[in-house]
Amino acid sequence: MALAARSEGRLRALVDEIGGGRAFAQQCDVTDFYQQEALLAAAIERFGRVDAAFANAGFGAKRGFLEETPEHWRAMVETNVLGVAYTIRAVLPHFKERGAGHFVLTSSVAGRRPLPGSLYSATKFAVTAIGHALRAELAETDLRVTLIEPGMVDTPFFERRPADALRDDDIARTVIFALSQPPHVEVNEILVRPVHQAG
Repeated sequence: MALAARSEGRLRALVDEIGGGRAFAQQCDVTDFYQQEALLAAAIERFGRVDAAFANAGFGAKRGFLEETPEHWRAMVETNVLGVAYTIRAVLPHFKERGAGHFVLTSSVAGRRPLPGSLYSATKFAVTAIGHALRAELAETDLRVTLIEPGMVDTPFFERRPADALRDDDIARTVIFALSQPPHVEVNEILVRPVHQAG
């Protein structure tokens, strides 16, 4: 398993937990296409092939079109939208060469309904569109595409941690469910919310 983030240090504990023989960490800024290509090359060198690519990087912004800075908006769009597209572009040739592979893209419940004053919501609508567009492009192949659409998750994403939110392991189980289906089954979308989240 190849793990990547802008800060490699945060991943070391996870690599230790998984086991160094089964995982490695590499620094990668998803907004840099060439770093994504380098990550793919390192994963292939280490494991011989890549079976699945999980495009999960993203961050949000305060709601309101007079909030945040234009620089914050640009960074968010580049990470949330271009980062996903770059992952696809980097990995797709390898998947096509193998004739197999699974893209898992993190959208959001905010990618199904626009939140008031939310540019973040627009980025997640874009991820949802990318997922459907990719699936249509790959319709004549055996490659698979799954959109994961979480509701509120108890992560540092929120300034105030929401009560009764999903936990990171809830999302992990959802991803594993999609990846563990037999080759003839493609789970297109999984919308997962806490029981008490209304919208």
